[in-house]
Amino acid sequence: MCPRGQQQSLLHSAYMERLFNKRILLGVTGSIAAYKAAEVVRRLRDAGADVRVVMTRGATEFVTPMTFQALSGHPVNQELLDTEAEAGMGHIELARWADTILVAPASADFLARLAQGRADDLLSAICLASDVPLAMAPAMNGQMWQNAATQQNVRTLVARGVLMLGPDAGEQACGETGVGRLQAPEILLAGLAELFQSGVLSGKTVMVTAGPTREAIDAVRYLSNHSSGKMGFSVAQAAVEAGARVILVSGPVAMTPPDHLQCLSVVSAQEMIDTVLTHIHGVDIFIATAAVADYRPVKAATGKTKKKAERIQLELEPTPDILAEIKARFPRLFCVGFAAETEALDEYAQDKLLRKGVEMIAANWVGPAATETGGAFGSDSNALRLFWKDGSAELPVASKQKLARQLILQIAQLEEMWSQRSLDDDKVVTLPDSGRRPGR
Repeated sequence: MCPRGQQQSLLHSAYMERLFNKRILLGVTGSIAAYKAAEVVRRLRDAGADVRVVMTRGATEFVTPMTFQALSGHPVNQELLDTEAEAGMGHIELARWADTILVAPASADFLARLAQGRADDLLSAICLASDVPLAMAPAMNGQMWQNAATQQNVRTLVARGVLMLGPDAGEQACGETGVGRLQAPEILLAGLAELFQSGVLSGKTVMVTAGPTREAIDAVRYLSNHSSGKMGFSVAQAAVEAGARVILVSGPVAMTPPDHLQCLSVVSAQEMIDTVLTHIHGVDIFIATAAVADYRPVKAATGKTKKKAERIQLELEPTPDILAEIKARFPRLFCVGFAAETEALDEYAQDKLLRKGVEMIAANWVGPAATETGGAFGSDSNALRLFWKDGSAELPVASKQKLARQLILQIAQLEEMWSQRSLDDDKVVTLPDSGRRPGR
């Protein structure tokens, strides 16, 4: 067995990586263990998470909101009917903001109200309005925890997919000894981190293209677009969290690649497709989020073009269609494309799905048409519409990290069904080697 210090170090390393840059909404309820939630906030911040705190009225009897405001760096939310907050539907906004919700400590009363589906305070309303993973860290007197009503409420919540973290056994504030103590912060965070490791792509290799490409006009100028690469990097991170081996092929971006993946940097569309073809061997899923330039100059000047005339003509030619070419060369490779549009989003996305023969298209509005994100390029949030042969789905506006996890889950489910159909087809028809997946 590992010594206690080494065990804690391993736990700390695990949750530090998985909680980095995650949006955690911490709910604090009326339990004597509320003071321990301050250490949870501090540990979350140390892990690089963005934390917002919601307190029930009972919680404020044990710890002041100022404590959590100072530790989290954000105002503490308390009231459901806060006129200023509700002007923007505050509980809905918080529910959409969060990547996950942790209630620590979760009192017996809060567990009961959540099991009943009540929304008579801000925290319970947020829990009901959210579709993100929900975790409870119970803390109460041992007899209250063992009570049949509490145990039934816990079973109800677990059946609905709520994660229960603890409680632990030990000496309690009431002087009794038994099960009911809030788990230690490092154990809570390690358990919370597991929510971001779904395993739905375990054993799979995923290649993601991201960012823009630059097509040289001369030695100092180029054609490009406004892509920040944020969505592609988020998709790559979500694939890592889902257990996949990930290869990220990125155009020029101002971001640091996620950990635990292979990142290959390119500049032009030609470099991108050459790199993709070089590393496509053994890939199971190809996700093309990159905003590849559609055209490039026929001939780029070797030096800097001087300004000599009022007008110049620039002859352009199409760049390689990376998604279409990869799908044509490897028809048994599961391919996902992106479509960024300023008009007729559904029509253009469905046309791209059929024209390129891919398994899924993820479409989103860009520029002035992207009203949900304020029309800003490079925003931290987005909304997606997904299209595939037999269906569609809509992912409402959320952070790109949250959207990426939802997208990866949808891709994993669709790829599993698609792979099974392919296996069934193989039992009837033997395909030529050129038609199989890379490396298959």
